[in-house]
Amino acid sequence: MSGTSFSPKKIMATDDIKILVGEIKREREELQRKETQLKKRQEDLLEKLQRASKMTIDEAKKVLLEEVERDLKGDIAKRIRSAEERVRQEANERAKEILADAMKHGATSYVAEYTVSTIAVPNEEVKGRIIGKEGRNIRAFERETGVELELDETNEIRLSSFDSVRRESAKRALEILIKDTRIQPSRIEEVVRQVKTQMDDVLLEEGRKISAECGVYNLPTDILMLIGRYKFRTSYGQNLGLHTIEETKIGIAIASEIGANIETVRLGCLLHDIGKVVTEEEGTHVDAGVTVLKRHGFPKEVVAAVAEHHEDKSFSSVESIVVWIADAISGSRPGARYEPHEDYVKRMEKIEEIVKTFQGVAEAYAFQAGRDVRVVVSPEEVDDDALTVLAHDIAKKLEKEAEYAGQIKVTAIREVRATDTTAAK
Repeated sequence: MSGTSFSPKKIMATDDIKILVGEIKREREELQRKETQLKKRQEDLLEKLQRASKMTIDEAKKVLLEEVERDLKGDIAKRIRSAEERVRQEANERAKEILADAMKHGATSYVAEYTVSTIAVPNEEVKGRIIGKEGRNIRAFERETGVELELDETNEIRLSSFDSVRRESAKRALEILIKDTRIQPSRIEEVVRQVKTQMDDVLLEEGRKISAECGVYNLPTDILMLIGRYKFRTSYGQNLGLHTIEETKIGIAIASEIGANIETVRLGCLLHDIGKVVTEEEGTHVDAGVTVLKRHGFPKEVVAAVAEHHEDKSFSSVESIVVWIADAISGSRPGARYEPHEDYVKRMEKIEEIVKTFQGVAEAYAFQAGRDVRVVVSPEEVDDDALTVLAHDIAKKLEKEAEYAGQIKVTAIREVRATDTTAAK
């Protein structure tokens, strides 16, 4: 028989589905009823809460948000303090990493390499003695040397100053104090004075070393002391001593190849930048160098080479040309020099010079890249009342003339001492 046949199992399956659908509908209706009850309950609770608190929902939200905001402020403050502490701990290491990376890319952070010296401290006890009670020792050291001390959790102390001779004096003084262990303001002053006197011997010895490296001997003592300053002087970020030795060797090699007078070239290269370490002469470093060499009776060919090494005058000899070429080769090669360092030193020197123009100022030291200036006054010339006025006047003049982008903090220091001695028994 043809047609569609029906199976009892299929009929039962259809009935099961109908039953299941009915149960789902009933459960959905029950859930909707309970949802309606919950909403009604929520509305009742909110109404009771409003009556009890005498606040609307918006007002309650506002109070809640204010509470949350107060909690957040406390949490934020804690996080900030924690972050600041972490930054202080990590700053030195991060600074080293940043400087290393910046130097690889030719960034201006080259300055730090030429303005910081480091001394290792044996232990925390010695570091504590260096700081002194309430920081009195470190303040006395900075006041006497004009060099800033930087301490962190490591056993290292950094001495920071744009003046490398000043920084070297401070480094030697601190090394003596660490060995001596008697670290107190009076002892600090005594040691710093001794080291400053000994620096003349240091400069003389360094001058002999640089001259001998260039093959020059028996120069006058005054000239050797000036050459000794090369080691502690940079020109556009390039150490002047290393530059001079390098240039002299290049100049001698060129002179020997072309048959020029080697000794004239040797002296011309050694002395070409001597004006950069002369402080008492006016004019450019070329003019200052020429004046010093004439005063000490150097041959006119050598003086001419120095006078012409920046092409301020026409070349008068082959030797002058060789000195100029050697200087250009040493100074112009990639990475040898970096101009922002020279700008930095000039800015710091200008700040100190401006401060020293005021009557009664005995010493002036620029710290923190020029952001902090310490002024030591003569107590006989400046009294306590005038000290405040002086600090204000210095700040105003620096604001106008220092060409410094940012604030400069001026700290004026006046110290009066009375000394007496007991009678002998």
